[in-house]
Amino acid sequence: MQDMAITFLGTGASQGVPMVACACAVCRSCNVKDKRLRTSLHLAVNGKSIVIDTGLDFRQQMLREKIDRLDAILFTHHHKDHTGGLDDIRGFYLQQQQKAIPVYARPSVITHLQQTHAHLFAKFRPPELPKLALNVLDNTPFYIDNLEIIPISLHHNRLAILGFRIGKFTYITDARHIEASEIEKIQGSEVFVVNALQKAPHPSHFNLTQAVALAKRINAQATYITHISHDLGLYNDVLQELPKKIQLAYDGLKIYL
Repeated sequence: MQDMAITFLGTGASQGVPMVACACAVCRSCNVKDKRLRTSLHLAVNGKSIVIDTGLDFRQQMLREKIDRLDAILFTHHHKDHTGGLDDIRGFYLQQQQKAIPVYARPSVITHLQQTHAHLFAKFRPPELPKLALNVLDNTPFYIDNLEIIPISLHHNRLAILGFRIGKFTYITDARHIEASEIEKIQGSEVFVVNALQKAPHPSHFNLTQAVALAKRINAQATYITHISHDLGLYNDVLQELPKKIQLAYDGLKIYL
């Protein structure tokens, strides 16, 4: 596998940071690293441009990063903050000679997309609407050309969702529980990304203590925290509390493998 460029398109929870109508210290912060769009990731690897999740801020993220090609979309789960920007792939579709854009997701996510974005799947549809090539995922590895991707089964409260391992990189978000057998798939990662919503316990997400404990168990060379709400605290303050090799991700952060 060739070198991989990883860009954090967004690192915020479902409401983003600042949150509408909130006047807390985090939402009022002037530090750009406290400004968080909804969680999404871009990978440039093996000549492919791959996005994990197309959230509600997808358009803004693509424009900010000047991404002009999209070869595949991986979905972790169906929640709006991870799928709501799907319609904004239209520009890629038109620039790429109206070739169907591959989508990889669990069956329940595909069903949800067909319901919430029914216009993209209609029999009679305007020609400018993007076509999607749907690929159903289970818990077994799959390939995009010669690029192997390993799904990681996670629990988001009672909802079964997916993370992904690609080479030495593993990405999980919105997780609250992970089985020991799935942790084995992550071992050996050089870069590990994991969600931590806040410091207090939460029924659907790891809190900071849980995320740090998992990161120590994986023991990657570098771990980055994502899917962060304003309740986690100020970037500079939380960074001082974290162990060595663990840090907070922020929007626009780029790392290379």
